[in-house]
Amino acid sequence: MPQRTLRFRIRPDGRVEESVDGVVGDACHQLTERLENALGVVETREPTPEAYLLPQNQSSSIPAELP
Repeated sequence: MPQRTLRFRIRPDGRVEESVDGVVGDACHQLTERLENALGVVETREPTPEAYLLPQNQSSSIPAELP
């Protein structure tokens, strides 16, 4: 499983900046939704390049061979 990192920066005026690394696609919003709701109103979102990637399927298939 890849490493996931959440970073928070609390500014002197009380605003909180959050950044997420290692999360692909929409999973970032699912991961941070409850925390963002607890912190207050989200003013802006800036998606990272990872946000536009599709999650890779972890399963693998083995092709059936006919005799």
